[in-house]
Amino acid sequence: MTGDGAHRALPGWPPVLRHTRDYDRRWLRGDIVAGITLIAVLLPTGMGYAELAGLPPYTGLVATVVGLVAYAVFGPSRTLVVGPDSSLSPMIAAAIVPLALGSDARAIALAGVLAVMIGIVLLLAAVLRLGVLTDLLSKPIRVGYLNGIALTVLAEQLPGVLGLNRVESDGADPFTGFVQDVAAGIADWRTLALGGGGLVVILLLRRLAPRAPGALLVILMAAILSAGLGWTASIATVGALPAGLPAIGIDLALFDWGDVAALTPAALGIALIALADTSILSRSISERDHRLVDPRQEMIGLGLTNIAVGVIGGFAIGGSSSRTPVLRSAGGRSQLASLIGAAGILVFLFAAPAATAWVPAAALSAVVVAAALALVDVGTVRRLFRMSPVDGLLCLTATAGVAVAGVLTGIGIAVGLSILALFIEQWRPYRAELGLVPGLRGYHDLRHPGARRIPGIVIVRFDAPLNFANAGTFSEFVRRTLERRRDRVHEVVLAAEPITGIDTTAVDALIMLDRRLAETDVDLVLAEMKDPVRERLRRLDLAGQLADNMFEPTVGAAVDRFTGRLRSDIAAGRDEAGRTGGQSVARHLGGQDATRHPDGSTAGE
Repeated sequence: MTGDGAHRALPGWPPVLRHTRDYDRRWLRGDIVAGITLIAVLLPTGMGYAELAGLPPYTGLVATVVGLVAYAVFGPSRTLVVGPDSSLSPMIAAAIVPLALGSDARAIALAGVLAVMIGIVLLLAAVLRLGVLTDLLSKPIRVGYLNGIALTVLAEQLPGVLGLNRVESDGADPFTGFVQDVAAGIADWRTLALGGGGLVVILLLRRLAPRAPGALLVILMAAILSAGLGWTASIATVGALPAGLPAIGIDLALFDWGDVAALTPAALGIALIALADTSILSRSISERDHRLVDPRQEMIGLGLTNIAVGVIGGFAIGGSSSRTPVLRSAGGRSQLASLIGAAGILVFLFAAPAATAWVPAAALSAVVVAAALALVDVGTVRRLFRMSPVDGLLCLTATAGVAVAGVLTGIGIAVGLSILALFIEQWRPYRAELGLVPGLRGYHDLRHPGARRIPGIVIVRFDAPLNFANAGTFSEFVRRTLERRRDRVHEVVLAAEPITGIDTTAVDALIMLDRRLAETDVDLVLAEMKDPVRERLRRLDLAGQLADNMFEPTVGAAVDRFTGRLRSDIAAGRDEAGRTGGQSVARHLGGQDATRHPDGSTAGE
């Protein structure tokens, strides 16, 4: 659906109305299982990313619950999970910690206001229709992004699954940390048994019993085993939750309105990362479901979600690349699973805050690793290489960039290379000399079997807009085509229908080409040029150096005019070279009437 389509669909907004109307009751079991499974992942990640953002752990739970509910109402994606994010949390900390002056209460107020500002930025971007920027995220980039995210998650979580010592990597990328973990060796066989064994169970159930709630079963089994065998005191566990409902809302008394200026750069940067990360994740998973997600609706949904989170007292959130695959691999088909996850957090806060103390961290890591493996799409990468090696390399570049340099940098590198590839394609587009094929109407590439040149006339096609990047290529192509001709050429016809645009450099190149051809008694004709392009050409040709009679409505009309002029010359006996050429054209076009094709149609048809 396009942005305009989204605008027309506003009477059915918010998206929750459409999702509710289209809900399939067969999804209910999968959504319940996925929601319960998601709870075990939401709890520790929410608290952990809050600490990473320089905030008390409970604010992560606030952001998680409010974010899940708000996005279920306003978000267009059926299965995207939003929440605190590892790429956003460090930026939040960098923005608020220097201003908080060691006060948790002021840090919470600053984080809430920052989330509201980020939401406003996203809404303004939606109003300005900047969602078209996500069109730069081509399929190779989206596939590479998901593969890169999978590798990143694997590098972060595998040490916990394998029972490896965690090594501080001083801000190094996840792969460097993983190598250091491997070098440190296996530290605890019990962790390996719970984590590695859990991963094996999940993968086996995924293959042998796809409908079984493998992730949930592993978490429950691991908690029972660790508690029954007395391992909870000697291995890492998720830990107990804070009891009760935390304080909500922003204490504006702790906020100085002068802080808005200080937070603005961070709000712009975090909004950009959140939009890029969420849009590409939402678009990628929607494609796998054969659905379309409007980027503008995604911006609106994410913007309103962040405003709601900020007002309640949380911090900025985005699409989760680790929790989304958990929901999907557990059978979730709609936002109902996210709502169940949010409700589960509230239940634990009131009823059983200490229950998660029995869940081994290794089992949780196994669930995340299994979900990350489901993101890997090797088949599409192979298909891309078969279809286009350039697209395959772009895909691998996105994967490597995201995995090693981070989400934004990796996507930026891949987008930059995509733009470069597009520029090269515009610089050296497909171009061809055209001729006639016996039995076929129209004019065809000389690569076509049986295609023949028309004596005395050169017909060329250039399959790209004419601009500064390819104006020289176009002129050189015409020159080389003329050099290959052994007969006397009187006219060059540009089949201009594929040309969808022209700039000042290209206009100057056409004027120069027309002059050089005229010096050798060769006419330049522009045939089938689109009206908008022709009008722009006229506007840019300020001195009127291109004659009115050089334009023809079709290639056939240009050929008709050329052959008609040669026949007139023959009849008048004025041009011996023209007589030879005209008779040759007549024979080539199929008899005495030079305007007829071999199939009987006229050249202008």
